[in-house]
Formats: sequence, structure tokens, C-alpha cells
Amino acid sequence: MAKFLAVCSTGLGSSFMVHMNIEKVLKELGVDGVTVDHADLGSVAAGDADAVFVGRDIAEAAGHLGDVVVLDSIIDINELRAKVEAATVRHGLAAS
Repeated sequence: MAKFLAVCSTGLGSSFMVHMNIEKVLKELGVDGVTVDHADLGSVAAGDADAVFVGRDIAEAAGHLGDVVVLDSIIDINELRAKVEAATVRHGLAAS
């Protein structure tokens, strides 16, 4: 089971929204076997997730977390869809 994590500064609003949208995109893509959660940056360590989705504002601070997926816009569903799909391919969860 893979894990995707949405992370923001406080672990509340924006990470929760991205969390919900990742689940929506995974369902649209027909990808199973991924758990999705959200957290604040201070609570996450390297290895906690297969892919960590963050906004550009905290990208540098999250750089040590492994496969960090930087979102230019946390509300752009098309950007998120493309980046979630790429992450599923990288982690062997979907065909390329």
C-alpha cells in the first residue's frame, strides 16, 4: 500500500483540501492501493509517505522529505491531476 501525503504549514485547510482532491483524482484515474492523508510540515519526516504534495511556498522547507511534489497552485485540479498521475507511475501504481 502506497501513501501520498498533502502537507502545509499548519496541517489544516490547504493540506486537507489537497488531500481531498488527491483522493478525487486517484478515483478518476482508477488507481487503488494508495492511502492519502494530510499533515503539518513540522510533523512529517522522510519516509512517512511515498509522495509528499506541497505548495510552492514550503517546497524548500520540505525538500528533505523524499519524493516532494511541488504544486504551483494548490487549487488547480488539472495541475494536481497531472502530478498525481506522474507520481502513481513513478511509484509503480499505474501504467506509464
